[in-house]
Order: sequence, then structure tokens, then C-alpha cells
Amino acid sequence: MIITATIGLVLIALIGAPLFIVLAAGGLLASHSAEISPDILIVEMHRLASSPNMIAIPLFTLAGVLMSNGGAPRRLVDFYRAALGWMPGGLAIVALGSCAFFTAFSGASGVTILALGGLLYPVLRGEGYKENFSLGLLTTSGSLGLLFPPSLAILVYGIVAGVSIHDMFLSGVIPGTLLIIILALYSMRQAGKNHTTRHRFHLSRLLITMRGCAWDLFLPAGIIIGIFGGFVSIMEAAAVTCAYVILIEVVIYKEINLRQQLFGLLVESCILFGSLLAILLVALGLTNLMIDAQLPMLLLKVIEQHIHRPTEFLIVLNVFLLLVGAMMDIFSAIIVVVPLILPLAARYGIDPAHLGIIFLANLEIGYSTPPVGINLFIASQRFNKTVITLFKSTFPFLLLMLIWLIIITYIPQLSLWWK
Repeated sequence: MIITATIGLVLIALIGAPLFIVLAAGGLLASHSAEISPDILIVEMHRLASSPNMIAIPLFTLAGVLMSNGGAPRRLVDFYRAALGWMPGGLAIVALGSCAFFTAFSGASGVTILALGGLLYPVLRGEGYKENFSLGLLTTSGSLGLLFPPSLAILVYGIVAGVSIHDMFLSGVIPGTLLIIILALYSMRQAGKNHTTRHRFHLSRLLITMRGCAWDLFLPAGIIIGIFGGFVSIMEAAAVTCAYVILIEVVIYKEINLRQQLFGLLVESCILFGSLLAILLVALGLTNLMIDAQLPMLLLKVIEQHIHRPTEFLIVLNVFLLLVGAMMDIFSAIIVVVPLILPLAARYGIDPAHLGIIFLANLEIGYSTPPVGINLFIASQRFNKTVITLFKSTFPFLLLMLIWLIIITYIPQLSLWWK
């Protein structure tokens, strides 16, 4: 009966049932089979909901929604274009930088593709970039900011893994920057081959666009200085970020009219955060039941019989996480999988912060990998292209990201430079 019910849950998940319903049913099924009161699910939900760091997530979500509905994407693209348009591949680098900036604050690659894709795609095509390159660049760039503060993925990983979010933010800086550099070099090479348009550098234009987005540029600098300088906590940084974005979009730039748009913006924010919270709450209860059933210890025994060195474990881990990233969204994967692999990583001496960067890097790649790569489906809707076409376009970028994954996996100093 238990096996039949489990197969049934898998099937309804595959045909599109909401993930939180499947996870909640799985938790109830697990508690029944283990003869444990389902009250434990409610206890775990309360523990997560009362976590102090959870306050930061809805605030950063609201800030991202305000920025996407305001003029921040256009202002940032204008500035980066004025600063880098003279370089070979300058506009492609503008796309990389803008998308990374935006994803770090919006917390969702889909929002980035929708907000910046329509703005950048016609510009890239108009300046001579090939269609496949432009589609691949914008689709994969949607997840570039996941390793930069104040990424929601890092916040959720820190909460679930019990790792300092401050340490996780520090760990993500160099790996995230390295990925942008690798993709920028590839973009410059492709631009040179296709003889794309380059623009003369004009200091006056740079100063005008800088003045136009100066308040936007102060935001990441302020967050980094505030958090890493010890001036504010994560929750305080989230509150200040939200208030600051309201100030610049409503008062300074006047891009948002709160009287007319406030309700819609709050609804959009609540839907984004609510969908994430529902998944987090039910998934945490399920994973704790797995831990109570000593599933991590059973996995550890099996792995120890066949894997004896950390390098071997990391190979298996990456293959496993790439499969997870191709099948689950990033927040569900963090909640379900992280508690299971933490004890295994500890057994092989893998630092939890380094593990977090490896984990998020794999899922960042999974965003653009079939069958459930969310970037592919959102880009398909945004650019009116088939998922197969988009996957073919993203393939060269995915190969570069896999090389990057190997580098950050086997050079832990890139993630742990601050120790």
C-alpha cells in the first residue's frame, strides 16, 4: 500500500500537481508508515516560520518586485552600455552584468528573464549578435546572481543548513565573479567572430547615465558594506533595502505610483513569497522525517562501502546534484536534499559553506537543463521559441558552466578565501 501510494505521488507530480501538495502528502505518508504522529510536521513548520532570518526573505522579495516594476532595468542597461559598449562583446557583457545584478535582488531568474529579456534581446540582435547566441546568453544569465548577496537561495541554504548567512555571502563572491568572467570572455570571442557593432566611448554619456542610475548603484555597495562591515544584520539589511527601493522608485525616480500600484505590487510579492514559503514548510517536515528514519546514515553506510576519497565523493555529488537541478526547483531542492547530504559531506571533510556553493552552482546550471529547467520554459514564453531551440542555444554556455563547476568544486579556496 505504501509503495502504491508513493508511486501515485510521483505520477501526480509528473503531470503537474503543485509541488507543496505532493510534499505534504509525502510527509503524511512517511509519518504514517513510521507510526509517528503527523504533529511533527506542524512543529517543524512553526520552527521554520519563527526563524529570525525568515523575515529577510519577504522583504528582499518585495524589493525585487519593486525594482522589476520600476525603471531599474532600463537605467542599469543604459549605464553599463555607456561604460562597456566600446569593448568587443560589450553589449553581451552588459547583459551578463545587468542580469546578475537583477537576479541577486529579485531572487528569481524568471523575473530577470521577463524584465530584461525583452529589453536586451532586440538590442543584441540589432547590433549583430546571432539569434542562438542571444537566446542562450539571456536564458542562462537569468540565474547568474544566485551566488551574490542578497540572494534568496543563499538565505534559504543558510537557514536549512545552519550555516552563517554572512559566511555564505562571502563564499559566493569569488565563484560568482569567476563565472561572469568566463562567460564574458566567451562573449567577447563570439562578438569578434561575428563582427558585432561597437560604440565609441563618450565620457559625457557615461556621466549622464551614471547620474541616472546612481541611486541604484549605491544599493549593492550599501548592502555589502552594511552586512560585511558588521553594521547591520541580515534582517536589518533586508528592511533597509526595501525602504531604500521604495524611496528611489517612488520619490526620486517617480517610476512607481503607490496609490495606483501598491496593491498589485503587494499581491505579486505575496504570491512569490507565499509559493516559496508553502514549499519550504511542508518540505522541511518531510526531510526531518527522513532524518528521524536515519536515511542519511543509511546513505552514508552505502557510500562508504564504495567511495573512499573526498574527490570521488565530490564527483558523485555533482552528478547527483545536476540530476536534482534538472528535476526540481532550487528552493525545493535545498529543503529536501541539503539535510540528507550534509552528514555525508561532513564525513568526507567538506566545509558546509563550500558545500553550499557547490550545491547552488549545480542548481544554477539546472535552471537551464531539461526536463524541468525553469529558465527554458520562461524564456520560451518570453521569446516565443520552443524549449528545444532554447536548450540548443544554451548548450555552449552550459558547457562553460560545467567547467566552472569543476573549478570551484576542486579548488575550495575560491569559496573559503575568507577563512
